[in-house]
Amino acid sequence: MTMAAAMQSRTAEVPARSRASRIAQVDIVTDLAEVEAIWRAFEANGHLFTPYQRFDLLSPWQRLVGAHEGARPFIVIARDAERHPLLLLPLSQRQSHGVRTACFMGGKHTTFNMALWNAEFAAQVAIADLDALLAPLREHLDVLVLTQQPQSWHDQQNPFALLPRQSAINGCPRLVMEPGGPPASRISNSLRRRLKSKEKKLQSLAGYRYHQATSDADITRLLDWFFRVKPVRMAEQKLPNVFAEPGVEQFVRSACLAPRSEGRVIDIHALECDEEVIAIFAGVADGERFSMMFNTYTMSEHARYSPGLILMRYIIDRCAEFGYRSLDLGIGSDEYKRMFCKDDEEIFDSFVPLSSRGKLAAMAMSSLSHGKRLVKQNQMLFDMARRLRQAFG
Repeated sequence: MTMAAAMQSRTAEVPARSRASRIAQVDIVTDLAEVEAIWRAFEANGHLFTPYQRFDLLSPWQRLVGAHEGARPFIVIARDAERHPLLLLPLSQRQSHGVRTACFMGGKHTTFNMALWNAEFAAQVAIADLDALLAPLREHLDVLVLTQQPQSWHDQQNPFALLPRQSAINGCPRLVMEPGGPPASRISNSLRRRLKSKEKKLQSLAGYRYHQATSDADITRLLDWFFRVKPVRMAEQKLPNVFAEPGVEQFVRSACLAPRSEGRVIDIHALECDEEVIAIFAGVADGERFSMMFNTYTMSEHARYSPGLILMRYIIDRCAEFGYRSLDLGIGSDEYKRMFCKDDEEIFDSFVPLSSRGKLAAMAMSSLSHGKRLVKQNQMLFDMARRLRQAFG
């Protein structure tokens, strides 16, 4: 079968009973090259998406990480009667124990997952539209596993919040910033004074500076350092090194070097002196929000001056200078995140059965996720689980 014929066979007319929906056609595409142009068009103004869904982030993930894990592209594009694209759903398909599942591309490396939407359509989505979207998928899948979805993005509701949902296992602390607000509205004066006092020790170092990496050479140099230091830090904390998994380092390097209009697909911020890199934070941004992906700090004696917190202060103030409205430090309520982020992002999971076999799988996944969330919320149970993992890990 030719590619054109294969593509044609995966184009579905929406059933007549769903005609109340604006969705008239649903395409399922399994080749990233086939959807690159339309995907990039969804990244333009007038669309609703998070920076974790950019083509230049998810494409290298799929090629270098997802393919190694046995995940195949499963891109869903919904169109109206004039064939104008209304949404693009970037999924990867897997099969395990006879159950066909599709989840968002990006795996454990994306904090937030969403479809990419025509913003005007997203504001009007009703259940009939979601029924029309899901109906053609039943032939190919048993269950949709749609995890870590923000309830809203840039003050617009995520249309998938209309699906059956439950709170995600982990929350995401968030800092809301008032454009033009005073520095104390972002970081308290007392915390600023403490960090300024610590920074005095670092400011005496030759060549001490904060900067955002802009050149390929700088980005590569900082990543070389990160991939040397991060495994040591994770071993110290008895955490598995996700960056050592097949393809992950190449994926991260690709996304950090990929250009976008305001910077890179993953931006790297750093504290350095002439002698060494002191700390880095890397994250995705879209002009309104910065979202941290990974970070680490030096193994030298300079670590005792809280360089990660000092760097975070620089990033927050820089984002404020450029008119950003919010910032997050990733999933999980680590103590340092709460120093800066006082609010919580509402995040939800949806396990959507598409077949009778999928109903059992979705029920099991939902129950497991709910149980993990209960453990996380009970500190004693969480500590016990962590000790057991360390003992047997």
